[in-house]
Amino acid sequence: MTAATRGVPALVVTGDAEHGVSGLARHVAEAVASRVGRDLTTTPDELAGARPPAAAHLHFTDRLWGPTPEAAADRLVDLAGRTRLTVTLHDLPQPSDGERNLRRRGDCYRRVVEAAAGVVVNSAHEALLLAEHTVAGADPAVVPLPVESAPPVGQRPEPDGTAAVIGFVYPGKGHAEVVDAVARLRGDGPAGGLGVVALGRASAGHEAETAELVADAAAAGVVLDVTGYLDDAVLLDRCRRASVPVAVHRHVSASGSITTWIGAGRRPIVPDTRYSREMAALRPGTLTLVDDGPEALAAALARAVADPASTWLAPDAVTAPDLDDVAAAYLAWWTGSAS
Repeated sequence: MTAATRGVPALVVTGDAEHGVSGLARHVAEAVASRVGRDLTTTPDELAGARPPAAAHLHFTDRLWGPTPEAAADRLVDLAGRTRLTVTLHDLPQPSDGERNLRRRGDCYRRVVEAAAGVVVNSAHEALLLAEHTVAGADPAVVPLPVESAPPVGQRPEPDGTAAVIGFVYPGKGHAEVVDAVARLRGDGPAGGLGVVALGRASAGHEAETAELVADAAAAGVVLDVTGYLDDAVLLDRCRRASVPVAVHRHVSASGSITTWIGAGRRPIVPDTRYSREMAALRPGTLTLVDDGPEALAAALARAVADPASTWLAPDAVTAPDLDDVAAAYLAWWTGSAS
Protein backbone atom coordinates (compact mmCIF):
# COMPACT_ATOMS: atom_id res chain seq x y z
CA MET A 1 0.00 0.00 0.00
CA THR A 2 2.94 2.34 -0.65
CA ALA A 3 1.34 3.81 -3.78
CA ALA A 4 0.86 7.56 -3.62
CA THR A 5 -1.65 9.75 -5.42
CA ARG A 6 0.70 10.66 -8.31
CA GLY A 7 0.26 14.31 -7.33
CA VAL A 8 -0.62 16.57 -4.43
CA PRO A 9 -4.24 15.95 -3.39
CA ALA A 10 -6.86 18.15 -1.83
CA LEU A 11 -6.57 17.94 1.97
CA VAL A 12 -9.73 17.19 3.90
CA VAL A 13 -10.15 19.01 7.22
CA THR A 14 -13.04 17.94 9.44
CA GLY A 15 -14.97 20.49 11.45
CA ASP A 16 -14.56 19.34 15.06
CA ALA A 17 -12.14 22.01 16.30
CA GLU A 18 -11.66 20.24 19.66
CA HIS A 19 -10.69 16.86 18.20
CA GLY A 20 -6.96 16.14 18.00
CA VAL A 21 -7.23 14.38 14.63
CA SER A 22 -9.07 17.37 13.14
CA GLY A 23 -6.41 19.68 14.54
CA LEU A 24 -3.62 17.57 13.08
CA ALA A 25 -5.28 17.53 9.65
CA ARG A 26 -5.61 21.32 9.76
CA HIS A 27 -2.02 21.87 10.85
CA VAL A 28 -0.60 19.51 8.21
CA ALA A 29 -2.72 21.24 5.54
CA GLU A 30 -1.37 24.63 6.62
CA ALA A 31 2.21 23.35 6.52
CA VAL A 32 1.69 21.85 3.07
CA ALA A 33 0.18 25.15 1.89
CA SER A 34 3.30 26.97 3.07
CA ARG A 35 5.47 24.63 1.01
CA VAL A 36 3.41 24.60 -2.21
CA GLY A 37 2.20 28.19 -2.10
CA ARG A 38 -1.52 27.51 -2.19
CA ASP A 39 -4.34 26.38 0.06
CA LEU A 40 -5.39 22.79 -0.70
CA THR A 41 -7.99 22.33 2.03
CA THR A 42 -11.42 20.94 1.36
CA THR A 43 -14.26 19.65 3.53
CA PRO A 44 -16.06 16.31 3.80
CA ASP A 45 -19.17 17.92 2.27
CA GLU A 46 -17.21 19.14 -0.74
CA LEU A 47 -15.66 15.70 -1.13
CA ALA A 48 -19.14 14.16 -1.19
CA GLY A 49 -20.54 16.84 -3.51
CA ALA A 50 -21.28 16.88 -7.20
CA ARG A 51 -17.74 17.94 -8.23
CA PRO A 52 -15.21 16.36 -5.87
CA PRO A 53 -11.47 16.91 -6.42
CA ALA A 54 -9.66 14.32 -8.51
CA ALA A 55 -7.59 13.24 -5.51
CA ALA A 56 -7.95 13.84 -1.80
CA HIS A 57 -6.30 12.88 1.49
CA LEU A 58 -8.04 12.63 4.86
CA HIS A 59 -7.25 11.64 8.45
CA PHE A 60 -9.40 8.77 9.67
CA THR A 61 -10.53 7.50 13.01
CA ASP A 62 -13.87 5.74 13.07
CA ARG A 63 -15.22 7.86 15.93
CA LEU A 64 -14.71 11.03 13.89
CA TRP A 65 -16.31 9.78 10.69
CA GLY A 66 -19.42 8.01 11.90
CA PRO A 67 -21.56 7.08 14.91
CA THR A 68 -20.51 3.43 14.53
CA PRO A 69 -17.53 1.70 12.91
CA GLU A 70 -19.85 0.35 10.24
CA ALA A 71 -21.21 3.80 9.38
CA ALA A 72 -17.72 5.30 9.30
CA ALA A 73 -16.53 2.59 6.91
CA ASP A 74 -19.59 3.07 4.69
CA ARG A 75 -18.85 6.78 4.49
CA LEU A 76 -15.19 6.29 3.60
CA VAL A 77 -15.91 3.64 1.00
CA ASP A 78 -18.42 6.01 -0.61
CA LEU A 79 -15.87 8.83 -0.70
CA ALA A 80 -13.22 6.51 -2.16
CA GLY A 81 -15.64 5.82 -4.99
CA ARG A 82 -15.80 9.54 -5.80
CA THR A 83 -12.10 10.45 -5.82
CA ARG A 84 -8.65 8.92 -5.64
CA LEU A 85 -8.51 8.81 -1.84
CA THR A 86 -5.53 8.36 0.44
CA VAL A 87 -5.86 8.23 4.21
CA THR A 88 -3.89 8.58 7.40
CA LEU A 89 -5.19 6.10 9.98
CA HIS A 90 -5.40 6.99 13.66
CA ASP A 91 -6.46 5.07 16.79
CA LEU A 92 -5.66 1.70 15.23
CA PRO A 93 -7.76 -1.28 16.42
CA GLN A 94 -6.05 -3.34 19.14
CA PRO A 95 -6.99 -5.93 21.78
CA SER A 96 -7.71 -3.30 24.45
CA ASP A 97 -10.82 -2.41 22.43
CA GLY A 98 -12.37 -5.65 23.71
CA GLU A 99 -13.15 -8.66 21.54
CA ARG A 100 -16.40 -7.34 20.02
CA ASN A 101 -15.14 -3.83 19.36
CA LEU A 102 -11.85 -5.15 18.01
CA ARG A 103 -13.77 -7.23 15.50
CA ARG A 104 -16.05 -4.35 14.48
CA ARG A 105 -13.29 -1.73 14.33
CA GLY A 106 -10.91 -4.13 12.61
CA ASP A 107 -13.48 -4.76 9.88
CA CYS A 108 -14.05 -1.01 9.56
CA TYR A 109 -10.35 -0.25 9.10
CA ARG A 110 -9.94 -3.20 6.72
CA ARG A 111 -12.66 -1.77 4.47
CA VAL A 112 -11.04 1.68 4.56
CA VAL A 113 -7.60 0.27 3.70
CA GLU A 114 -9.01 -1.80 0.85
CA ALA A 115 -10.89 1.18 -0.59
CA ALA A 116 -8.02 3.67 -0.31
CA ALA A 117 -5.36 4.30 -2.94
CA GLY A 118 -2.71 4.63 -0.24
CA VAL A 119 -2.40 4.54 3.55
CA VAL A 120 -0.25 6.35 6.11
CA VAL A 121 0.22 5.52 9.79
CA ASN A 122 2.13 7.53 12.39
CA SER A 123 4.47 4.87 13.76
CA ALA A 124 5.99 1.51 13.00
CA HIS A 125 4.00 0.31 16.02
CA GLU A 126 0.80 1.26 14.19
CA ALA A 127 1.95 -0.53 11.06
CA LEU A 128 2.37 -3.65 13.19
CA LEU A 129 -1.07 -3.15 14.78
CA LEU A 130 -2.55 -2.89 11.30
CA ALA A 131 -0.90 -6.14 10.25
CA GLU A 132 -1.70 -7.93 13.52
CA HIS A 133 -5.37 -7.01 13.86
CA THR A 134 -6.71 -5.63 10.57
CA VAL A 135 -4.99 -6.28 7.22
CA ALA A 136 -2.06 -8.69 7.23
CA GLY A 137 -0.84 -7.61 3.79
CA ALA A 138 -1.05 -3.84 4.28
CA ASP A 139 2.11 -1.87 3.57
CA PRO A 140 1.49 1.65 4.89
CA ALA A 141 3.85 4.58 4.76
CA VAL A 142 5.03 5.74 8.18
CA VAL A 143 4.97 9.49 8.88
CA PRO A 144 5.46 10.28 12.58
CA LEU A 145 3.29 12.79 14.39
CA PRO A 146 4.98 16.19 14.41
CA VAL A 147 6.22 18.07 17.43
CA GLU A 148 5.24 21.73 17.24
CA SER A 149 7.71 23.35 19.61
CA ALA A 150 6.57 26.50 21.36
CA PRO A 151 9.06 29.33 21.96
CA PRO A 152 11.26 28.47 24.97
CA VAL A 153 10.38 29.94 28.33
CA GLY A 154 12.66 32.60 29.77
CA GLN A 155 12.11 31.40 33.33
CA ARG A 156 10.38 28.17 34.21
CA PRO A 157 7.12 28.78 36.09
CA GLU A 158 6.60 27.68 39.67
CA PRO A 159 5.29 24.06 39.67
CA ASP A 160 1.56 23.94 40.39
CA GLY A 161 1.59 20.77 42.52
CA THR A 162 -0.12 18.48 40.01
CA ALA A 163 0.59 15.38 38.00
CA ALA A 164 -1.02 16.27 34.67
CA VAL A 165 -2.55 14.21 31.86
CA ILE A 166 -3.40 15.79 28.50
CA GLY A 167 -6.47 15.09 26.39
CA PHE A 168 -9.91 13.56 26.51
CA VAL A 169 -10.91 11.68 29.66
CA TYR A 170 -12.09 8.13 29.05
CA PRO A 171 -11.41 4.70 30.56
CA GLY A 172 -7.90 3.49 29.79
CA LYS A 173 -6.38 6.92 29.11
CA GLY A 174 -4.31 6.67 32.29
CA HIS A 175 -6.08 9.06 34.65
CA ALA A 176 -7.07 6.28 37.05
CA GLU A 177 -3.51 4.95 37.13
CA VAL A 178 -2.13 8.40 37.96
CA VAL A 179 -4.73 8.86 40.73
CA ASP A 180 -3.75 5.48 42.18
CA ALA A 181 -0.04 6.33 42.04
CA VAL A 182 -0.60 9.71 43.70
CA ALA A 183 -2.72 8.08 46.42
CA ARG A 184 0.21 5.78 47.21
CA LEU A 185 2.38 8.84 47.88
CA ARG A 186 0.07 10.48 50.42
CA GLY A 187 2.13 11.76 53.32
CA ASP A 188 5.35 10.53 51.70
CA GLY A 189 7.76 13.45 51.46
CA PRO A 190 7.52 16.30 48.91
CA ALA A 191 5.40 14.24 46.51
CA GLY A 192 2.82 13.49 49.19
CA GLY A 193 0.73 16.55 48.40
CA LEU A 194 0.40 16.06 44.64
CA GLY A 195 -2.97 16.52 43.01
CA VAL A 196 -4.00 15.26 39.56
CA VAL A 197 -5.26 17.41 36.70
CA ALA A 198 -6.86 16.28 33.46
CA LEU A 199 -6.02 18.94 30.89
CA GLY A 200 -9.09 18.39 28.74
CA ARG A 201 -12.71 17.33 28.87
CA ALA A 202 -14.61 14.09 29.14
CA SER A 203 -14.81 12.23 25.86
CA ALA A 204 -18.33 12.21 24.44
CA GLY A 205 -20.34 9.49 26.14
CA HIS A 206 -17.94 9.20 29.07
CA GLU A 207 -19.21 12.09 31.20
CA ALA A 208 -20.71 9.85 33.89
CA GLU A 209 -17.53 7.75 34.07
CA THR A 210 -15.47 10.91 34.41
CA ALA A 211 -17.62 12.11 37.30
CA GLU A 212 -17.21 8.70 38.92
CA LEU A 213 -13.44 8.92 38.47
CA VAL A 214 -13.40 12.30 40.23
CA ALA A 215 -15.47 10.87 43.09
CA ASP A 216 -13.25 7.79 43.38
CA ALA A 217 -10.17 10.01 43.51
CA ALA A 218 -11.69 12.09 46.30
CA ALA A 219 -12.48 8.92 48.26
CA ALA A 220 -8.79 8.01 47.96
CA GLY A 221 -7.77 11.43 49.25
CA VAL A 222 -6.70 12.76 45.83
CA VAL A 223 -7.99 15.93 44.19
CA LEU A 224 -8.68 15.29 40.49
CA ASP A 225 -9.45 18.46 38.52
CA VAL A 226 -10.95 18.10 35.03
CA THR A 227 -10.38 21.44 33.31
CA GLY A 228 -12.61 21.05 30.27
CA TYR A 229 -11.44 21.99 26.78
CA LEU A 230 -8.44 24.34 26.75
CA ASP A 231 -7.37 26.43 23.77
CA ASP A 232 -3.77 26.13 22.59
CA ALA A 233 -2.40 29.08 24.58
CA VAL A 234 -4.00 28.03 27.87
CA LEU A 235 -3.02 24.40 27.34
CA LEU A 236 0.61 25.43 26.76
CA ASP A 237 0.60 27.46 29.97
CA ARG A 238 -0.87 24.59 31.99
CA CYS A 239 1.61 22.13 30.48
CA ARG A 240 4.48 24.32 31.61
CA ARG A 241 3.06 24.81 35.11
CA ALA A 242 2.40 21.13 35.81
CA SER A 243 4.74 19.65 38.39
CA VAL A 244 4.88 16.28 36.62
CA PRO A 245 3.98 15.68 32.94
CA VAL A 246 2.46 12.22 32.46
CA ALA A 247 1.24 10.21 29.46
CA VAL A 248 0.45 6.72 30.75
CA HIS A 249 -2.16 5.53 28.25
CA ARG A 250 -0.91 1.96 27.90
CA HIS A 251 -2.89 1.04 24.80
CA VAL A 252 -1.97 3.99 22.63
CA SER A 253 -1.40 3.59 18.90
CA ALA A 254 0.23 7.01 18.40
CA SER A 255 0.14 9.78 20.98
CA GLY A 256 -0.62 13.43 20.37
CA SER A 257 -0.39 13.90 24.14
CA ILE A 258 3.29 12.96 24.07
CA THR A 259 4.08 15.35 21.21
CA THR A 260 2.17 18.13 23.01
CA TRP A 261 4.27 17.64 26.13
CA ILE A 262 7.48 17.69 24.09
CA GLY A 263 6.35 20.79 22.20
CA ALA A 264 5.86 22.54 25.55
CA GLY A 265 9.45 21.70 26.46
CA ARG A 266 8.54 18.96 28.93
CA ARG A 267 9.84 15.40 29.29
CA PRO A 268 6.81 13.27 30.24
CA ILE A 269 6.70 10.03 32.20
CA VAL A 270 5.44 7.26 29.89
CA PRO A 271 5.06 3.48 30.26
CA ASP A 272 7.71 1.29 28.67
CA THR A 273 5.87 -0.10 25.63
CA ARG A 274 6.62 -0.93 22.01
CA TYR A 275 5.35 2.49 20.94
CA SER A 276 7.14 4.51 23.62
CA ARG A 277 10.45 2.75 22.90
CA GLU A 278 10.05 3.65 19.22
CA MET A 279 9.37 7.29 20.09
CA ALA A 280 12.29 7.41 22.55
CA ALA A 281 14.58 6.18 19.77
CA LEU A 282 13.11 8.69 17.29
CA ARG A 283 13.45 11.60 19.72
CA PRO A 284 16.30 10.88 22.16
CA GLY A 285 16.11 12.68 25.47
CA THR A 286 12.40 13.51 25.31
CA LEU A 287 10.74 10.72 27.34
CA THR A 288 11.14 9.10 30.75
CA LEU A 289 10.17 5.43 30.40
CA VAL A 290 8.95 3.59 33.49
CA ASP A 291 8.20 -0.06 34.16
CA ASP A 292 4.69 -1.44 34.47
CA GLY A 293 2.81 -1.30 37.77
CA PRO A 294 1.50 1.28 40.23
CA GLU A 295 4.58 1.15 42.46
CA ALA A 296 6.87 2.00 39.53
CA LEU A 297 4.67 4.92 38.50
CA ALA A 298 4.45 6.23 42.07
CA ALA A 299 8.23 6.06 42.40
CA ALA A 300 8.66 7.90 39.08
CA LEU A 301 6.31 10.67 40.25
CA ALA A 302 8.26 11.02 43.48
CA ARG A 303 11.57 11.24 41.59
CA ALA A 304 10.13 13.90 39.29
CA VAL A 305 8.93 16.03 42.20
CA ALA A 306 12.33 15.71 43.87
CA ASP A 307 14.13 16.63 40.63
CA PRO A 308 11.97 19.12 38.67
CA ALA A 309 14.70 19.61 36.06
CA SER A 310 14.20 15.99 34.98
CA THR A 311 10.72 16.90 33.74
CA TRP A 312 12.06 19.47 31.25
CA LEU A 313 13.89 18.84 27.99
CA ALA A 314 17.64 19.19 28.08
CA PRO A 315 19.27 21.37 25.40
CA ASP A 316 20.45 18.29 23.48
CA ALA A 317 17.02 16.62 23.33
CA VAL A 318 15.94 15.77 19.77
CA THR A 319 12.40 16.98 19.02
CA ALA A 320 12.30 16.51 15.22
CA PRO A 321 10.45 15.78 13.05
CA ASP A 322 8.51 19.02 13.20
CA LEU A 323 5.44 20.06 11.23
CA ASP A 324 7.43 21.20 8.20
CA ASP A 325 9.31 17.87 8.17
CA VAL A 326 5.96 16.04 8.21
CA ALA A 327 4.58 18.19 5.38
CA ALA A 328 7.71 17.39 3.34
CA ALA A 329 7.27 13.66 4.00
CA TYR A 330 3.65 13.74 2.83
CA LEU A 331 4.55 15.70 -0.30
CA ALA A 332 7.30 13.22 -1.15
CA TRP A 333 4.90 10.33 -0.67
CA TRP A 334 2.08 11.88 -2.69
CA THR A 335 4.38 12.71 -5.58
CA GLY A 336 6.15 9.37 -5.52
CA SER A 337 9.55 10.79 -4.60
CA ALA A 338 9.72 9.28 -1.12
CA SER A 339 12.67 6.94 -0.57
